[in-house]
Parts: sequence; structure tokens; C-alpha cells
Amino acid sequence: MKLIVLIAPLLMMSFTGRAQTPTSDSAFRVNDASLQVVEAACGQCRLGLPGKDCNLAVRIDGKAYFVDGTTIDEHGDAHAPDGFCQAIRKAEVKGAVVNNRFKASYFKLLPAAPKKAGGTK
Repeated sequence: MKLIVLIAPLLMMSFTGRAQTPTSDSAFRVNDASLQVVEAACGQCRLGLPGKDCNLAVRIDGKAYFVDGTTIDEHGDAHAPDGFCQAIRKAEVKGAVVNNRFKASYFKLLPAAPKKAGGTK
């Protein structure tokens, strides 16, 4: 009888532990399956997001999101001629939008498009 009194609460706790709703992190892991090419730039300087500092952002389907998982400084000088504050670049990314931010599990900046030669003489 004492054994049943001891085991019953343990069983009830194990069932309620499995009934919890997933957190945003687990939702992120489920949704980050596909690799996509997006526009990447400084959210404030190039993509019209609010703020006073320079922060990495991506534009997906016409909407800009700040990026979590990497920073603007991890991809070179943001203020160089081809930097994120001066140009909108292409990047391969994996991740998901969670709470209006892009949670990146993978971010690879693609080479800048070469400048077209030519001009008037």
C-alpha cells in the first residue's frame, strides 16, 4: 500500500511534464529546415528598422527582421564600401522568425556582386 502511495504521485508528475507546450526554441528547431537566400544589411542604415545602433537584419518576403545568432561585426567592416551599412548584400540563411526576430541557425554572407565595367570616355 505504501508503494502505491509513493508511485502514484510520480506517475502523475511524469504525465503532466510531457503535456507542456513547446517553447519558442523548440518551435525554432522545427521550422529551420530550409536554406534560403535573403537580403542582409544594417537594419537601421539600409532596411528602415528603428534604433540608433547598427544591427544586422534580413529582409524576407519584403519584411525586415533583426537577426539573432550572428552579429553585424562577424561579417567584416559594416562601414566598408561593401559593408552592411553601405550596401544590401545577399546571404544564405537557415532559421525562423520567432517573436518578430530572425533566429539564425546558419548565416553565410555571399560574395558581393562585381561592379559592372564600362562607362563613358
